[in-house]
Amino acid sequence: MARDLADLAHELGSQFAVRAARHDDDDLFVTENYDTLKAHGILRAGIPVELGGGGAEHRQLAEMLRILARYCSSTALALAMHTHQVATMVWRWRRDPAPVDALLRSVAAQDLVLVSSGGSDWIAGSGKAERVTGGWRITARKIFASGAPVGDVLVTSAVWDEPQSGPTVLHFPLSLRAAGVTVLDTWRVLGMRGTGSHDIALDGAFVPDSAIFTRRPQGKWHLLFHTISLVAIPLIYSVYLGIAEAAHDIAVERARSRRNSDAAARVIGEVENELATARLAHRDMIEAAATAEPGAQTTNRVMIGRTILARSAIRSVEKAMEATGGAAFYRDLGLERRFRDVQAARFHPLRETAQLRYAGRMALGLDIDG
Repeated sequence: MARDLADLAHELGSQFAVRAARHDDDDLFVTENYDTLKAHGILRAGIPVELGGGGAEHRQLAEMLRILARYCSSTALALAMHTHQVATMVWRWRRDPAPVDALLRSVAAQDLVLVSSGGSDWIAGSGKAERVTGGWRITARKIFASGAPVGDVLVTSAVWDEPQSGPTVLHFPLSLRAAGVTVLDTWRVLGMRGTGSHDIALDGAFVPDSAIFTRRPQGKWHLLFHTISLVAIPLIYSVYLGIAEAAHDIAVERARSRRNSDAAARVIGEVENELATARLAHRDMIEAAATAEPGAQTTNRVMIGRTILARSAIRSVEKAMEATGGAAFYRDLGLERRFRDVQAARFHPLRETAQLRYAGRMALGLDIDG
């Protein structure tokens, strides 16, 4: 990138913060913010320079998302859903370029917005793929599709009942403007209201054979998901760390007027501890992405970090509310919105119960697919 991503995130974030409450109050997608992100090359920031992108490293992308989340949680999370797909494809491109090269070049050249259904599909996949001449007909309903109002390409999957091997999950990109693809206006939710994470209906949408970039057995861990765990999860959880940091700053500023209060100081101390825990977990996740290879052990490491960060980020914001007192209930202060937005940290894979099971089976030497 011609400019430092962190500095740019602060500059753009200050603009986004002005609009954050309106997007939240009115359930509006952050369209204006996406226009700004496009204008500054953020959508292609993580694509290698030789493919037409900005060449930003994974660590820089994480820092960008963390900073943006301090200003507007919804913009940061929606962008994370695009950015993590780009980063995962770049990881693959460096090792096996053919399946993803064309899509990465298109994203860079046209500033395409990628929309994911991966968090709702995960290892089981969802939807039905039927064999037809030259490809597949897809019938499905995909949920939590962040960025759908301005999305260009849905990166998703469907299940084919393969006669010999059994249920097989096919992964593919699909234009959101293709026949049989409809974005449904369903996003009326507790928090992250500006992410536009609507449902997407696929009603006989056609996917050619050439678009299938991965096939895998349904319900089994696969290199694709170990790679997503390694690359994508640290980026997504950068957002929740940024939210916790924003709540911390609001609470500390309010508590300064009561700085002689031992009770306020004690609760702020709890905020500090929880935030420090979240930062340590995040640092290890980012380090894993920089140095480790995808696999069962690395996934365990990252997902443990994901659970620790989620717990501590949520707890940190709760304590920020407590430290602030009744003023935290007022929307104008901004803590109430951060409190609602940070709750979404609970729902990305692996959710805590699944993560605990995975970690326990790893520790006991059991099959993670068992």
